[in-house]
Amino acid sequence: IIDETLKNGGNVIIPSFAVGRAQELLYFIRRIKDQGLVKSVPDFPVYIDSPLAEKATSIFCGDVRGYVDEESLDLSTDDKHMFSFTNLHMVESGEESKQLNADPTPKVIISASGMCEGGRVLHHLKHCAQDEDNIILICGFQAENTLGRRIVEKRETIKVFGEDVPLRARVEIINALSAHADRAGLIDWINEVKDNVRSAFAVHGEPEKVAAMADILKEHGIRNVVAPMPGQTYQFE
Repeated sequence: IIDETLKNGGNVIIPSFAVGRAQELLYFIRRIKDQGLVKSVPDFPVYIDSPLAEKATSIFCGDVRGYVDEESLDLSTDDKHMFSFTNLHMVESGEESKQLNADPTPKVIISASGMCEGGRVLHHLKHCAQDEDNIILICGFQAENTLGRRIVEKRETIKVFGEDVPLRARVEIINALSAHADRAGLIDWINEVKDNVRSAFAVHGEPEKVAAMADILKEHGIRNVVAPMPGQTYQFE
């Protein structure tokens, strides 16, 4: 995706959560650069445009032994951390952020928020969504009624800052970067804790997913399972 977009002179806009997801993306981009997988612009510029993402990244650049896997640690040496690669830029001010859209250099911009509901990414979406040479790369679940979901649905126009913006940019979706456990992971966890659980509440997600989660809990031995509706109350003894 990066190679094709930069070759066409476009930008890759990646809406991202600032903590965790942004660093995961940097990790993969580091590997992409190390392996020379982008042929069109091997030393392509990457911008982290989120004050919180910058602070979180600086923490990951410290001693992370015990917090990341061995493969990640192998990318770190005495003088380099796992996100060390050339042409990585941390955007400080809001003015610098806006200037990125005036710069014609093809680039990758990682910016919050992850569901496009606020933050600096809105400026980039407003400017880049209208150009078919650009790509908006969605790397996480987009909840109903969010701008991110409307982008995933590839609406003809999206509303940004109250303005209707034509969505001409290509939209690509990668679902494999979710930080949430999948069904198998949740079942493994349930089986570890179920003997100590008297009641379980399934509350997170869209209604059909919550109902499915409640069924899974029951199937794996938790007898008292509730998928509460808004406004319902419960008393515990």
